[in-house]
Amino acid sequence: MFKKILIANRGEISLRVIRACRELGIKTVAVYSEVDANSLHVRFADEAICIGPAPSAKSYLNIPQIMSAAEITGAEGIHPGYGFLSENIKFAEICESVGIKFIGPRSPMIAAMGDKAVAKETMMKAGVPVVPGSDGIVKDLKEAKELMHQIGLPVIIKATAGGGGRGMRIVRLESEFENAFNTARSEAQTAFGNPDVYIEKFIEKPRHIEIQLIGDQHGNVFHLGERDCSMQRRQQKLIEESPSPAVDAELREKIGGAAVRGAKSVNYESVGTIEFLMDKDKNFYFMEMNTRIQVEHCVTEMAYGIDLIKWQIRVAAGEKLPFKQSELKPRGHAIECRINAEDPDHGFRPSAGKIHAFHTPSGFGVRVDSHAYAEYQIPPTYDSMIGKLIVHGETRQEAIEKMYGALDEFIIEGIKTTIPFHKQMMRNPNFVSGDIDTKFVERLLNM
Repeated sequence: MFKKILIANRGEISLRVIRACRELGIKTVAVYSEVDANSLHVRFADEAICIGPAPSAKSYLNIPQIMSAAEITGAEGIHPGYGFLSENIKFAEICESVGIKFIGPRSPMIAAMGDKAVAKETMMKAGVPVVPGSDGIVKDLKEAKELMHQIGLPVIIKATAGGGGRGMRIVRLESEFENAFNTARSEAQTAFGNPDVYIEKFIEKPRHIEIQLIGDQHGNVFHLGERDCSMQRRQQKLIEESPSPAVDAELREKIGGAAVRGAKSVNYESVGTIEFLMDKDKNFYFMEMNTRIQVEHCVTEMAYGIDLIKWQIRVAAGEKLPFKQSELKPRGHAIECRINAEDPDHGFRPSAGKIHAFHTPSGFGVRVDSHAYAEYQIPPTYDSMIGKLIVHGETRQEAIEKMYGALDEFIIEGIKTTIPFHKQMMRNPNFVSGDIDTKFVERLLNM
């Protein structure tokens, strides 16, 4: 087991890793930007090193500075959290080359699954259902138009190196195709330095279903069921739950088995998530794989009673997973609401500033993961999420009621947050009945 781990991240995920390390008897090193000097992960880590000014490119994405911090402190492993460098192949390779364990999959696995076009080809070979579309990167407009006619409208154009909805265009009319194709390529080049795109059939009103996976260095890969992440806005998730109200035990075994096959095809180790789109007829299609811990991993932890961060560290240290797939079943129902510093009454615009009052809910089956506190100054530099509220109930209805009560107890003053929006959703008849899809929130907001 590691004696010391550096956490190459900030905010609530850094605190989450610090807690797991404490329980495993591991010392921790926090890195921070100048604007994060008063952040809680700096306070609670055993050591802390400033790695640069506020902009991410000069701090949390600054590989030389992070590696220097690891060398100075004698860290044996680096936990990247999510975002920032968590799926950066170069960073993983550098860690491997100097003998510091990257706590995640090895760089070839990140490479195999990080490029969406390559990942799709890999899944097809493993027998995982994929959305009809191009076999890989579309080289030019002529080929793209031929594919559009083969697949049939509507289609979606996606940046192969993309994420967060950038480099993505939905086309329903042939007359709009050329402009959408050129715009997606241009946007992809600007955002990711890579203009390559691929084309898929666009699935109308799908659910976003993702499977939590964990693999060890001994060839074992298991799934911990599904999370329903359909409650999202502009490809950004707002509410997640496990299990999905649209998935029964038989379908869970089918979709989970497909995800395990896909992960085993690249000898996957560490935690990871395979994301699927599921249509109204319960057909599911591979979308992408995230080779890291997810923001919403807490939902699975609550539903399955397993500490994913601790096991991520354990398998990185070479431990063998002790599970049997038949033993991994959901217990009750868990729901997570992302608490963002955003104003839902004004288009979810960011609401950076100082928190004057901060009180978190508590009680049986209530969990809050947050790095915020009273008088904490939220910087405008980073993601707007300031916490996650997760509840667990014996049934989905109980979880919904518990979430509503917990949201009512959650007090954050001085800034705008998404708490009022989440309370509305817990009383929305469509959400309560489980009748949702990935565009549900956007349709609701535009009504």
